[in-house]
Amino acid sequence: MSHDDHKRMKIFAATGGTLLAEQMCKHLELPLAAATIECFPDNEIIVKVNEDVRGRDCFVVQSTSMPVNDNLMELLIWIDTLRRASARRITAVIPYFGYARQDRKDEGRVPITAKLVANIITAAGANRVLCMDLHAAQIQGFFDIPVDHLTATKVFCDYFSQRDDMQGDDMVIVSPDVGNVKVANMYAGLLDSKLAIIDKRRDSGSEVVSKRLIGDVEGKTVLMVDDMISTAGTICEAAKLVTEKGAKKVIAAATHGVIVGPAVERIKKSPISEIIITDTIAPDSRLEGLEDRLQVLSVARFLGEAVHRIHHHMSISSLFNHGEGPKK
Repeated sequence: MSHDDHKRMKIFAATGGTLLAEQMCKHLELPLAAATIECFPDNEIIVKVNEDVRGRDCFVVQSTSMPVNDNLMELLIWIDTLRRASARRITAVIPYFGYARQDRKDEGRVPITAKLVANIITAAGANRVLCMDLHAAQIQGFFDIPVDHLTATKVFCDYFSQRDDMQGDDMVIVSPDVGNVKVANMYAGLLDSKLAIIDKRRDSGSEVVSKRLIGDVEGKTVLMVDDMISTAGTICEAAKLVTEKGAKKVIAAATHGVIVGPAVERIKKSPISEIIITDTIAPDSRLEGLEDRLQVLSVARFLGEAVHRIHHHMSISSLFNHGEGPKK
């Protein structure tokens, strides 16, 4: 980074983005901007920026993961703090966007909370949003400010390409549900592998869920890809099905390792031999018990490069190789 970047560009680490922000700054050879975050005894949050940001290009790194509401509120306070300190531009870097699954009204009298979150981030004073692998791509349209939507596809493919056991005809990419077929098909194309799909349907007139596998996995290594693993119910059921159909090994990969509730126990009891996630949500105690089958890939360099390009008004889409753009 140039001396001018050191003066004009500031990267701040919020509570849910501390490790990522530090690693991004290391990649960009920038110092992490100085600030203080404190909680009052009643859990009210106060943020104080400890250096001049007037006229600067400011980036706040914060995943709105658990505790979701605390991290979201802190992000809003960060944005307001920087706006009142006369920052030239404020970009909310949200590697994991909480509430993304509440993106539509699927029944009467329910909210579209993802839209509400987009509204309040904009109202707080953000000028731009940078996020990664949104659960629903249409959330980009919920914002009235520019959104740069990254995908971890390149990070995963770079890792997969280094492994001999994840190459060619010996591997099948499996979509754990029909809604993820487009992403799975993209990985199949990039890794030159075959595709299989799990079709899950609720039988009419009952609560029984029928599943069928479209494609052949017998004697193959199965790679299941998704945007997130939360309670791990879908991915573990899919793993059992492909194992019953003769898969010799099952690997699960997801950008966001939410891993909550019964997820750890379900994974431990499942045929999944390896879980590959990224650090959009910082690894912590929620992952205890998965050490023997867990691999965490870092997206810090990727996010850092995106921040650099935003600051210099360069193309973000050129970060992706052919066919590796985010889902649309």
